[in-house]
Amino acid sequence: MNSSLKIGYLSAEDPKNKKVWSGTHYSIYKALSTIGRVEILGPVEPTFALTVGKTINQLLLRLFKKRFDYRHSPLLSKAYAAFFSKKISEGSYDLLVAPAASTEIAFLETNVPILYITDGTFKSCLNYHKSLTHLTANSITLGNLIEQKGIQKSKKIIVSSEWAAKSLKEDYGASPDKIHVLPFGANFEVLPSEQELVFEIPVKWKLLFVGVYWDSKGGDIAFNAFNLLRERGYAVSLTVVGCIPPEEVKDENITVIPFIDKNDAEGQKKLSAIFASHHLLLLPTRFDCTPIVINEASAFGIPSIVANTGGVKGHLTEGLNGFLVDYSDKGNKYAEIIEGLITEPLKYISLRQSTRKLYIEKLNWHTWTKEFKKIIENF
Repeated sequence: MNSSLKIGYLSAEDPKNKKVWSGTHYSIYKALSTIGRVEILGPVEPTFALTVGKTINQLLLRLFKKRFDYRHSPLLSKAYAAFFSKKISEGSYDLLVAPAASTEIAFLETNVPILYITDGTFKSCLNYHKSLTHLTANSITLGNLIEQKGIQKSKKIIVSSEWAAKSLKEDYGASPDKIHVLPFGANFEVLPSEQELVFEIPVKWKLLFVGVYWDSKGGDIAFNAFNLLRERGYAVSLTVVGCIPPEEVKDENITVIPFIDKNDAEGQKKLSAIFASHHLLLLPTRFDCTPIVINEASAFGIPSIVANTGGVKGHLTEGLNGFLVDYSDKGNKYAEIIEGLITEPLKYISLRQSTRKLYIEKLNWHTWTKEFKKIIENF
């Protein structure tokens, strides 16, 4: 660690809370702590700005069935700026790292260089993420303003996919020299060693579906694929982790584990045990920037079968750690891919090996940290 480097972690969230941003804040905080002294400048929740924003949103919903995205508004951004300006003035920082913090930095005035980290822009998520649909024209204008100003305030920007980088350049005119594409890692405290992983041909194929929201992660598509495989006579099971499926999703070969707390050591242990005992990850997601769960599966040598959407290619390389499926597919292609692996088990073993190799070489926080250090050398 370079003890002389003092980093301000700039976010309205608490990075020590592993539930926030799928644990990515916590992983970034830990990574930064290995290269310098990190001070957490948040968390903060500007009550007045949030109350006003929520009130405006509710009024617009009632009157016009339109929404106001108060999370990307100048009112909230200026409240953040006032809070963080004071915090920054009380310390002496070499660098401000702002993960998922466009609103926090948009109106911030400081001489300390800012490094903005994001997995998607406002424009790339507009009418894609559920929270950014049915917005008023004014809300869209303000959301783009916040993103634009956040980009302008940043000396460097790290994104987790080419999809996000493309939006920065094409939608906001960000200089390519400012942008660095750097995949995230896996947000598990303890990950398996090479010696702990044994890749064997399964007798019964255990499929894994992980997501807090059944619909937005494409649970119905995963269920369809599972049913197709059962109908074809294959010995498969499906484990659903993180949510409760609809009532009609029932089968003696389906196991549901509704909630596991990542903040808890026992929860982490339980999650690791689940991943270690499964063979394929199904992620027919309806919205994703760069799903961390792909990296977590890859750490265990588990290939992922994922809907080709958003920035998923940032974490999934076709044929190396899984397969991409057309977004419109309702389960047929997922089942076809799995069937191909079942009938060619040596191909499956090879895929597991390349999946783990990609994690070791690229999809981990150690690699992320090494690349991060190279980026800030030029600050």
